[in-house]
Amino acid sequence: MNHDENPRNEQPEGGASPVPAAPAPPPAAEVSGRQRLKAGLWPPRLSRAQLIVAVLLFGLGLGLAIQVRSTSDDSALRGARQEDLVRILDEVDDRTQRLEDEKQRLDDQRTELENSSDQAEEARKQTLEKERQLGILAGTVAAQGPGITLTITDPSGAVAPDMLLDAIQELRAAGAEAIQVNGVRVVANTYFSGDAGSVEADGKKIEAPYEFTVIGKPQDLEPALNIPGGVVQTLEKEQATVLVERSDDIVVDALRPAQRPDYARSSSP
Repeated sequence: MNHDENPRNEQPEGGASPVPAAPAPPPAAEVSGRQRLKAGLWPPRLSRAQLIVAVLLFGLGLGLAIQVRSTSDDSALRGARQEDLVRILDEVDDRTQRLEDEKQRLDDQRTELENSSDQAEEARKQTLEKERQLGILAGTVAAQGPGITLTITDPSGAVAPDMLLDAIQELRAAGAEAIQVNGVRVVANTYFSGDAGSVEADGKKIEAPYEFTVIGKPQDLEPALNIPGGVVQTLEKEQATVLVERSDDIVVDALRPAQRPDYARSSSP
């Protein structure tokens, strides 16, 4: 055997080991268009300027929504005519003035009681006056003074009990002090029942035309009935005819019997 020949397993000169071949990389997975779109959109990459713009747009939208809501709430008055708005404002001023007058009257009564030389006599006079006022409110005594007459004609029989009750409530809010309807005295617990065209007041049948006799300040009572969307317009939509007349001398003489309470007793000594 020739010793000069290199055997198959002998290392080459220089002692270097043979370098094994690198394995081939696996084939890259194919990326679909949907995956690339998703990778581009999420997670969102917002710059500082974009974030500020988004906050400003949100605030602008919220402000517009509040403004639209406020505008819709005032739509009832926006549609009213100028003279109607002036009348409503005058009515509010008149109610405020009536409250101021009542406050002043009570202050004057207190002053009279404090300064009167004969406080017992003054107290007696005020007690009688208060009794008279309570009798008017309770309907046990007749009343006389300025006011209006409200006449409602109902040819189609469409006026319902709640419409008459609305008229009573509007007159009370305008300062009516005594009211009677077709001979029925209206008091705190007065009610209307029945159906349109067949109305009862406190259980007593009343028929059209419905005549309201009202004592109070005419300058307050009449405008209260004629406000936009008020009593007169509601009744006229039902084909009813409404007539309001002012007078300096109105008499309310329908009376209610005085009722003694069954359980309540005065707590005064």
